[in-house]
Amino acid sequence: MIQTVNAIIRGWVNYFRIGNSNSAFNKVRDYLEMKVRKFVMRRKKLKGFGWKRWSREEIYGKWGLYNDYRIRYVYPKAKPSR
Repeated sequence: MIQTVNAIIRGWVNYFRIGNSNSAFNKVRDYLEMKVRKFVMRRKKLKGFGWKRWSREEIYGKWGLYNDYRIRYVYPKAKPSR
């Protein structure tokens, strides 16, 4: 499941990366964490979202959820002086 989510998120982030989308990326990251935690909790037949059970480091490091939400700004190139 993580590989499928990563492919979709990677494409979405690369498309919207240019510009001021930091707040949108934060909302998407939080939403994905919640959904992944809830999915795992349901699989294990436990209640809740698992916020205390799994840290962000574990979700992104051990499980491999996509975490490259850095924004890249495009600046115009300087014109050569005369």
